[in-house]
Amino acid sequence: MSRAVRFDQYGDVDVLRIEDVEPPRPAADQVLVEVVAAGINPGEISIRTGLLHDRWPATFPSGEGSDFAGRVIEVGGSVTEFAVGDEVLGWSDWRSSHADHVVVPADHLTRKPLALDWIRAGGLFVAGVTAYAAVRAVQPTAGETVVVSGAAGGVGSLAVQLARNLGADVIGIASETNATWLRSVGATPVAYGDDLAKRLPAGIDAVIDTYGNGYVDLAVDLGVDPSRINTIIDYPAAAKAGAKTEGSSAGSDAEILAFMAEEIAWGRVVLPIAAVYPLDAVREAYTELAARHTRGKIVLSTELPANAGRRPAA
Repeated sequence: MSRAVRFDQYGDVDVLRIEDVEPPRPAADQVLVEVVAAGINPGEISIRTGLLHDRWPATFPSGEGSDFAGRVIEVGGSVTEFAVGDEVLGWSDWRSSHADHVVVPADHLTRKPLALDWIRAGGLFVAGVTAYAAVRAVQPTAGETVVVSGAAGGVGSLAVQLARNLGADVIGIASETNATWLRSVGATPVAYGDDLAKRLPAGIDAVIDTYGNGYVDLAVDLGVDPSRINTIIDYPAAAKAGAKTEGSSAGSDAEILAFMAEEIAWGRVVLPIAAVYPLDAVREAYTELAARHTRGKIVLSTELPANAGRRPAA
């Protein structure tokens, strides 16, 4: 049997449960992976609570999770790119990665670089490809000024670094507790809060919003061209302003995931890990994520025993 996270109705973390299920079997073009680590993401909270029902409705019983990394244990008859024993990372389109086993099409996988640890590999997909797509959407160039909201979160922390690597001057909006970290990756920290507009410099060229809560409107008020504003969360504000909403869907590509994996494996981009929880502690993991004060990603590990508890940032 295989453990899998399930929920039968929209609601808070208490609707989540761990269920014993039959391991999935791969179709001809699919690969069965034994999951080692799987990231959790804010969007999954919105799906589980029903906030995104109109955009991404859940069917019950529903599984959870997109990100994962693990070992190939079976391949479909037409798969030639992967073999049993390969170490891979990838994504599921079927909300099924929070489990001991996941089956996905072969084109949803890439090989895990040897230098990339399991935890970062397992937490990379959503944050990594979303950050890539968001930065690509606003097209920063050397010497331009780019503002990133939620700059210490899973997506924001990567977007900051990708924009910096393109030569942009990056301002990261985050809490004061994240200022030192933002400086360490070459960004200028600015604390969110009162009079934020007055504390930002003139001449901002682009804004990447990973947090919501009015940052698209702020960018418009600051005179940023809407074609160079991208939000991954505030869709109504984007529609009103004519801003972009490119995120994980736009970046869901194995080549982009492979690029991000190599960037992190060799230290050109840092993926902060806020905490690691055992799969059985999925409720506790989402409770911490919902507080919206994490630096980087929270990841579930199938290899931690149920009573292991929260493991701090690594």
